[in-house]
Amino acid sequence: MDKWIYGFEKKGHPFHHLYIRNYKEQDFRRLIEIQKEAFPPPFPSELLWDEGQLNDHITIFPEGCICIEVEGIVAGSMTAMRTNITDEQDHTWEEITANGTIHTHNKDGKDLYVVDICVDPAYRSLGIGRQLTQAMYETVVHLNIDRLVGGGRMPGYHKHADELSPGQYVNAVLQGDLEDPILTFLFKAGRSPVRPVKNYIEDEESCHYGLLTEWKNPFL
Repeated sequence: MDKWIYGFEKKGHPFHHLYIRNYKEQDFRRLIEIQKEAFPPPFPSELLWDEGQLNDHITIFPEGCICIEVEGIVAGSMTAMRTNITDEQDHTWEEITANGTIHTHNKDGKDLYVVDICVDPAYRSLGIGRQLTQAMYETVVHLNIDRLVGGGRMPGYHKHADELSPGQYVNAVLQGDLEDPILTFLFKAGRSPVRPVKNYIEDEESCHYGLLTEWKNPFL
């Protein structure tokens, strides 16, 4: 994938372009650095990428490995794999992604499953995550896949878990009554909620829940 986007600003400073492409081995060190910045503690450090996992990604399914440059500097990445999953299927992130290695990738899978999306905090005001997500939607269409699907963290849920069920919390975010750092972004980027999944990921902020979301291919 090669995609140029021209003409945008960050806090009044003009940039000439964004460049979306597939990430490669020479990007690994920078991608790991971004993960450390984007997911500080209490996010489990063992869930951050290492070079072995990144090498698995580009070897197994390079089409699902994209990054975005801002003036030549990699500012974020998104990784996906193909699989078959039903809306009712309980699963963990670790199970479905083979602990982030994507060894469970199914070359004929009808669902493009988001393994990870990560943006350097210094570049988040540019809409980098939205651009990466849009590029992955284009991958769904290009590969003639049914949908993009994935489990999103719910990092604001721990603040409301005493008074709201996971489903009630998701509805409150969807209706704009609450904001969540991840769910609000996903909804604005076009993803639709499917259902909360218990014990999806080891994440105290999300009370170990993940929200399964989808974007359906409009051409099928």
